[in-house]
Amino acid sequence: MLLPAVRSAARRLGRDLPLPCRGCSRGAAGKGLVLGIYSSEKDGGAAQFTSAGDAFDRLVSGRLRELVSTCGPPLKKGKTRIYHGLHQDFPSVVVVGLGKKNAGINDQENWNEGKENIRAAVAVGCRQIQDLEITCVEVDPCGDAQAAAEGAVLGLHEYNELKQKKKPVVTPQLHGSAESEAWQKGVLYAEGQNLARYLMEAPANYITPIKFAEHIEQKLKSFSNVKVHIRPESWIVTQQMGAFLSVAKGSAEPPIFLEIHYSGGANASDPPLVFVGKGVTFDSGGISLKPSSGMDAMRADMGGAATVCSAIVTAAALNLPLNIIGLAPLCENMPSGKANKPGDVVRAKNGKTIQVDNTDAEGRLLLADALCYAHSFNARAIVNAATLTGAMDVALGSAATGVFTNSSWLWNHLYEASVVTGDRVWRMPLFQHYTKQVTDSPLADLSNIGKYSRAGGACTAAAFLKEFVTASHWAHLDIAGVMSNKDEVPYLRKGMAGRPTRTLVEFAARLCQESHNST
Repeated sequence: MLLPAVRSAARRLGRDLPLPCRGCSRGAAGKGLVLGIYSSEKDGGAAQFTSAGDAFDRLVSGRLRELVSTCGPPLKKGKTRIYHGLHQDFPSVVVVGLGKKNAGINDQENWNEGKENIRAAVAVGCRQIQDLEITCVEVDPCGDAQAAAEGAVLGLHEYNELKQKKKPVVTPQLHGSAESEAWQKGVLYAEGQNLARYLMEAPANYITPIKFAEHIEQKLKSFSNVKVHIRPESWIVTQQMGAFLSVAKGSAEPPIFLEIHYSGGANASDPPLVFVGKGVTFDSGGISLKPSSGMDAMRADMGGAATVCSAIVTAAALNLPLNIIGLAPLCENMPSGKANKPGDVVRAKNGKTIQVDNTDAEGRLLLADALCYAHSFNARAIVNAATLTGAMDVALGSAATGVFTNSSWLWNHLYEASVVTGDRVWRMPLFQHYTKQVTDSPLADLSNIGKYSRAGGACTAAAFLKEFVTASHWAHLDIAGVMSNKDEVPYLRKGMAGRPTRTLVEFAARLCQESHNST
């Protein structure tokens, strides 16, 4: 029991102290339970349990409500309190603050605040159960089972493949059965993002171009409506992808062009959604060598490929009724006697020549050829993702993915999807102002950097890609700023973020709904 003086101090300071309350003792191994509680709409008012919380409180004869009301101040959003010994089936119960019950879409934040509150609260609750070394946890759906599942599965993920000492694996389950379909959908969305996180976090000597392709092939082998083509260097040569090959030739690792066909649509001939992802499995910068500090993070420079391929894996698991094609040019960017040199001129698949003024602006060379190839599929829309520019990180930080698009229809769908997932997007300009900076090249049709160097770097990179696009619905997602997470997204641990995989999946799902509504 909290001493009166301690409880009084906690209330004055507005803190939730991690001290055991009356009736609490350290839980034995068993099943954990995470329950949500809403903040009071009025200052000083009583907090309100979710439906699952109310039901559990009745099961324990009102003891949970009594403990919550007497052991410290009201639980604020994202704060937790642990109770032990309340019920034999659940030795440890974590109550998590969900914020206000009526939280919905926040027009200032451009997301659904209620969903984000659930994801964050459930994640921290599940981690506390993991800290108690309890390997199974039931999770309150909190009024949105999909968001709760996403918070649980994303919040518990951690890359520890290469460590001998690992945290216990915790299996989250839905508490109750009322929203099992939404829960499973959330699990699949989160597992898709976790796949991208895994690929991005793994060391570059573990995820080489061929190993990346084989890992995705393995994930998709159980789906009869998916074909995976792992194209070798000889195929890339026949496709005249000179820009891509110019980057790959600096490394001893051979390049791979990964091509995925998911045929979920009613008709195989229906125009597909085409995803294209930059797949540089390690980026040293080439001859324009990056600084050594932080270079290890460039194992995640294949984040574009990781997110689009993971989105297709998720779409297949969800059995989404549309056709999707995924394209991922995979290689390393390394310095060697064979590597691109500043000033070299290379020829892309569409015949345009490119002056390589900076070998560290290599991602756009891969994408140039992949985008040309994407046009051979009569695409409904082409969406490419890439950790393309440090300038994008400078512009938006980790708050949102920068989107450059020639289609308001496409932008609206991406934006609406991001509001639901909480993995936000922000529209950036594709002005002719930037195009002129990459087409004014002394030796070739294009330069791979803007003539004013760093000015508007994310915008000039997008303008460069636009020179390889003729489709009327195209979007370029620069995900450099959202590549990793420190503590900005509370339901993701520190490390590679796998963003915006869930937004891509939700976007694809919305295209399905649009097609259904139009028939």
